Amino acid sequence: MAGIQLFPFIASLHLITISPAIAAAAGAASAAAVDYKDALSKSLLYFEAQRSGRLPYSQRVAWRHHSGLSDGLQQGVDLVGGYYDAGDHVKFGLPMAFTVTMLSWGAAEYGEELAGAGELGHAMDAIKWGTDYFIKAHTEPEVLWAEVGDGDTDHYCWQRPEDMTTPRRAYRIDAERPGSDLAGETAAAMAAAAIVFRRSNPHYAGLLLHHAEQLFEFGDRRRGRYDGSVETAKGYYGSVSGYKDELLWAALWLKKATGKTDYLDYAVSNAADLGGTRWEMTEFSWDVKYAGLQILAAKMLLEEKTLPKTHLQVMKQYESKANYYICSCLNKNNKTNIRRTPGGLLYTRPWNNMQYVATAAFLLAIYSDHLAYAGVKNLRCPGGLVRAVELMQLAKSQADYILGINPIGISYLVGFGKKYPTKVHHRGASIVSYKENKGFIGCTQGYDEWYSSLKQNPNVIFGAIVGGPDLNDKFLDERGNFMQTEACTYNTAPMVGVFARLHWLAQKNLMKGEHHNHSYHVAGGRMITSVRKIK
Repeated sequence: MAGIQLFPFIASLHLITISPAIAAAAGAASAAAVDYKDALSKSLLYFEAQRSGRLPYSQRVAWRHHSGLSDGLQQGVDLVGGYYDAGDHVKFGLPMAFTVTMLSWGAAEYGEELAGAGELGHAMDAIKWGTDYFIKAHTEPEVLWAEVGDGDTDHYCWQRPEDMTTPRRAYRIDAERPGSDLAGETAAAMAAAAIVFRRSNPHYAGLLLHHAEQLFEFGDRRRGRYDGSVETAKGYYGSVSGYKDELLWAALWLKKATGKTDYLDYAVSNAADLGGTRWEMTEFSWDVKYAGLQILAAKMLLEEKTLPKTHLQVMKQYESKANYYICSCLNKNNKTNIRRTPGGLLYTRPWNNMQYVATAAFLLAIYSDHLAYAGVKNLRCPGGLVRAVELMQLAKSQADYILGINPIGISYLVGFGKKYPTKVHHRGASIVSYKENKGFIGCTQGYDEWYSSLKQNPNVIFGAIVGGPDLNDKFLDERGNFMQTEACTYNTAPMVGVFARLHWLAQKNLMKGEHHNHSYHVAGGRMITSVRKIK
């Protein structure tokens, strides 16, 4: 579990120049074509490796088998399915929901790119594996099952998921034990997924929206942080930012999915009270949604044909905060910018830094396309003007760093390229496959024989993005170095859309100079394709 957040919001200003030697090496490496299609394909395999429950016949990750088949039985509810968040076996609702939201956003924005790469079906499968579970977990209008298992007892054992002996108690939020952040994020995930499924499976999309609207209403009416109701989550996925960001986030996604003005009215009337137009952000994560919702609101300024004057003013305030985040990524704020390693990687904090890199790359790509679609050639930052195409170029540089164009030449996407982490902090990957050895592997046996082994993992967990290097681009590939070698679903989820977009741009040779930029947008059940020019 890599969910612990040490600092809640703003990273301190720290500017690092890249040495000429490193810059030259990076330039030479980048001259070689990066296979974004292969990265995309492998990234979607990772979600199959993280599946809990009864695996389908279409399962491609052959070293995994059924697991968690009695989840929820003790509480009299069917909670079989869903995803393990990282290298352990607790099913945490908040990061799982954020993972599905980001997968869905990527598919909604870049569905044509995913289809062109032959991966749209796999992306939709990954989304549906999560949303099917959320439907099960939302058993009553004001009941949502938040977690299965607990981190403390789970960490006592090092076992394959197929052998789990740790307690699988389920925890829930309800009217007496609120969790507005969890309810809001799950509503956002289901609303975003409804957009993706609207054309191919309208009945399923309608079901998702039914649950999403109920969950939003529940979260808004019964306000409170979920980790106050589910205390076992506090040490692993504590809600540092609280629930206000998730309520705004959910409202904006419901507006996009339903078209109902009530949700936009909510986001406008609560913009200041819930922090959407007050917070200036330098991170976007499973916990802190402000930057994401600010960019979503900025996009709505273009998508909404007519807005009341009061709404227009507030939405422009959202846009201003969105620009702040983007400018901080570009090192163009006069105040706080996101730090960078000498090799050019955006750096937020030591624990699982790649999650912040992935979300930044996604928002940069989305916003670059948004500006181009709006006909905005330059973004005005406190530190100067930035061309819209530079946002996509920065997103590309972060993706390329993840894929091996970095000072030590290692791909942080497992299974990609010639050199990648081989001792990922992941139980299932680090122990012989259940398919090869069905003999039971006990709790401490796993630690004695497999966790402490100096050998490479017997199973390659393709597509997992590990925590990544430190502030000086250093990385230690050891199973016990979980701050750097553990992977999480919410690391890979944003990169699915980024890899799809970069593959499309590479195919069209559109990353250099003046080019035409293709947009895919889903609105009101219609796919709208447009071409716009970037200089």
